Amino acid sequence: MILTVTPNPSLDRTYELPSLDRGAVLRAAVDRVDPGGKGVNVSRAVAAAGHRTVAVVPLGGPEGALLDRLLGEHGIEAAGVPVAGSTRVNITLVERDGTLTKVNAAGPDLAPAEAEALLETVRTRSAEADWIACCGSLPRGLRPEWYAELVARTHRAGARVALDTSGAALTAALGERPDVVKPNAEELAEAVGRPLATVGDAVKAAEELRDRGARAVLASLGADGQLLVDDTGVWFGHAPAEAVRSNVGAGDASLAGFLTAGGAGPVALAAAVAHGTAAVQLPGSVMPSPADLDPEAVTVTASVPLDRVLGEPAS
Repeated sequence: MILTVTPNPSLDRTYELPSLDRGAVLRAAVDRVDPGGKGVNVSRAVAAAGHRTVAVVPLGGPEGALLDRLLGEHGIEAAGVPVAGSTRVNITLVERDGTLTKVNAAGPDLAPAEAEALLETVRTRSAEADWIACCGSLPRGLRPEWYAELVARTHRAGARVALDTSGAALTAALGERPDVVKPNAEELAEAVGRPLATVGDAVKAAEELRDRGARAVLASLGADGQLLVDDTGVWFGHAPAEAVRSNVGAGDASLAGFLTAGGAGPVALAAAVAHGTAAVQLPGSVMPSPADLDPEAVTVTASVPLDRVLGEPAS
């Protein structure tokens, strides 16, 4: 079972438009609403793969009630923590050429008692979890050290933790030795305080995060592939995507694939790449099912192309 923790979940509304014309009345060709937030997306991908998952989320207002219902419809057990503020609603506008415009709300301001209730809910549910995935930005009211406290409590309970966050929250948590951290290229560059122009730069940055406490680093490099740096060495994975429809949630799908494949080594990296590649070819934040995966298209190698220039250098 994969337990996910999303301290700032959302309802994700996606509108597909011919083009985004500022100041005009626009009519969407397609619109949908999905349960959102990085940890929720991981749960959705885990459930789509046929595995059990429990999502720990703060829920507030009618938006929180709708999120709770949508989680159930996706086969996810919600471990909801009632909060006074309303769950946020995020908007994604997708143009015909694939350009994305996102509007993310701030979310509720959690009181100290609500923050503690989230930690306690994770503790009480951690005993049955194979992995705990802690994902996303922290809402107002939670200090950057909140994830560090969560990792420490989880390790005391004997569980493994995968952490997907950025900035001060990631930096503060490294000292508690999360079992896996999952930055994208921009988050990796931010964490080490320097730009990344090549795959080799990304490898050095991942190794630095390991020196600072992370036991393994699973780094998404966008269309350039993914890196895994852990005790077994450095691994590089890649698969072609025929058409990119939406990259929303692709990193979350990758993490779900990685964890459901054991969370270590090249086999898990291959699953991460397969899930991420499938996700970018689906609309909105739809998570891939096994039928969407093409594992034969994935290449994983220890011969890392260190000199390869990143298609989208991170600064």
